[in-house]
Amino acid sequence: MPQPISSPQAGHPDHPHQTTGARLIVDAMLTHGVERVFCVPGESFLAVLDSLHDETAHIQTIVCRHEAAAANMAEAVGKLTGKPGIAIVTRGPGATHASIGVHTAFQDSTPMILLIGQCAREHMDREAFQEIDYRRMFGQMAKWVAQIDDPRRIPEYMSHAFHIATSGRPGPVVLALPEDMLSDACEAVPGAPAYQRVAASPSAAQMGRVREMIEGAQRTFVIAGGSGWTSQACDDFRRFVEQWQLPVGLAFRFQDTLNNDHPNYAGDVGLGINPALAQRIREADLLLVLGPRMGESTTGGYTLLDIPKTKQTLIHVHQGADELGRVYSADVPIVSGMPEIASMLAALPAPASPSWAGSAAAAHDAYLNWRAPRPMLGDVQYGEVMQQLRAHVPDDTIVTNGAGNYATWLHRHFAYRHFRSQLAPTSGAMGYGVPAAIAAKSLYPERTVIAFAGDGCFMMAGSELATAMQYGLAVIFIVVNNSQYGTIRMHQEKTYPDRVHGTGLTNPDFVAYAKAFGAHGERVTTTEQFMPAFQRCVESGKPALIEIQLPKDASTPGATLAQIREAGRKARGE
Repeated sequence: MPQPISSPQAGHPDHPHQTTGARLIVDAMLTHGVERVFCVPGESFLAVLDSLHDETAHIQTIVCRHEAAAANMAEAVGKLTGKPGIAIVTRGPGATHASIGVHTAFQDSTPMILLIGQCAREHMDREAFQEIDYRRMFGQMAKWVAQIDDPRRIPEYMSHAFHIATSGRPGPVVLALPEDMLSDACEAVPGAPAYQRVAASPSAAQMGRVREMIEGAQRTFVIAGGSGWTSQACDDFRRFVEQWQLPVGLAFRFQDTLNNDHPNYAGDVGLGINPALAQRIREADLLLVLGPRMGESTTGGYTLLDIPKTKQTLIHVHQGADELGRVYSADVPIVSGMPEIASMLAALPAPASPSWAGSAAAAHDAYLNWRAPRPMLGDVQYGEVMQQLRAHVPDDTIVTNGAGNYATWLHRHFAYRHFRSQLAPTSGAMGYGVPAAIAAKSLYPERTVIAFAGDGCFMMAGSELATAMQYGLAVIFIVVNNSQYGTIRMHQEKTYPDRVHGTGLTNPDFVAYAKAFGAHGERVTTTEQFMPAFQRCVESGKPALIEIQLPKDASTPGATLAQIREAGRKARGE
């Protein structure tokens, strides 16, 4: 790990034996292992940019076209690595733009640090240019929000930021940096040591009770996911469910926690859940929930399980104590990090011939039946496209998406086979997939990275094609175009049938749009065209875009808009 420097060149220009707040910020980044930052430049943190200029060999600065994208990129790095992603934005508009990434990091329990340039301390509380009180603004959106007014305390604040972002239930931290504080000369102060993740572990008594409860149940079902997993933890978890022959569902947008082709995999427990899987969960006599918050998406809008006490015996393991008992009262609540609980579960001796043997295989067969594509409207069979991709891309391919009905085909028909190959917001934020893919490619340039976006979702971050081109990040962007905000149109037809308003879109020529940036562009109008177009994108060796055109009426894998509209009419008694 590179060490902070304290040479005169790194210090204050007028006081060569001193340093500056900005230099201490960068020193702290080096201490805590930061390798890249995402930013949109602003005059409020020019001093930090100047200090980063001296560290280009150790910290890459990726300049984005919008602060929302910079924050989403930092959040994506946190998801992929378990280490805080770093975004730097300017005050006021920059901070408000970046707030969407902070919100996603909070709801998705992702470690992230947002640094915000702030107006000078002497101008505070006058509603100075672009001034905002960030403690109030981000108070319910971050784990910790603070402003550093004394440069000598920067090592302390930055150490606390990294520790709090990664410990317990991970999440975002926001630090405001007054611009005069950053340029102030101060005596060099010793830096804190590199942060260490802090996590709880189950007690021996708790693990003994877990074993007894599984042995005494007949229809155990495991729901895994959430943040905090590592590759080793996933391997330990896999051994546990294999030894105990248990069926496994993975929480909404955490489908990469277990290889989806594994014979114990029963499907994703999220939006558009397989009805057979939902029924299996309802009929379970024991639920072992490892990692998820048991939020709205994973519980079918809080309808899949009874509140506050589930009919099933419930063992809920989560990293944060505050999450246990928040909605569902568990019979056995356990505060634990995922690596800690997974290693202990893998060591639990399993019965030789459990009475539930065969239940995992039956659940997996039901999943495979659900995964098979169904015929849909139009000349592009989107489910078949997902299967073509699954068959031809490497197992470690990273697939990203934002929010929209286009993602339901991806979640249902694609199979994630590698840990941290899925990047998607459980917060339901649009505009996420494009910047997340760019961040992923910057981390792992050797891996294939594919971003899925609807036409509405893509246009919220399409300008970041310029970022992909600037840094030579050969992401393949797949734009699923039906010229509307499809998810909202679906809900509109369901709730207010025949009263379509405010959901139609006029789009650019997406292929021409990509080529305008210098990227490769393809348009797909039939299923057969997709893989040849995809291969040409790969061979181009540069950022590439494929537009897939779908009819407006193709709403979800299970229903057309016409069918949804008719159901809405019946619900209204028409």
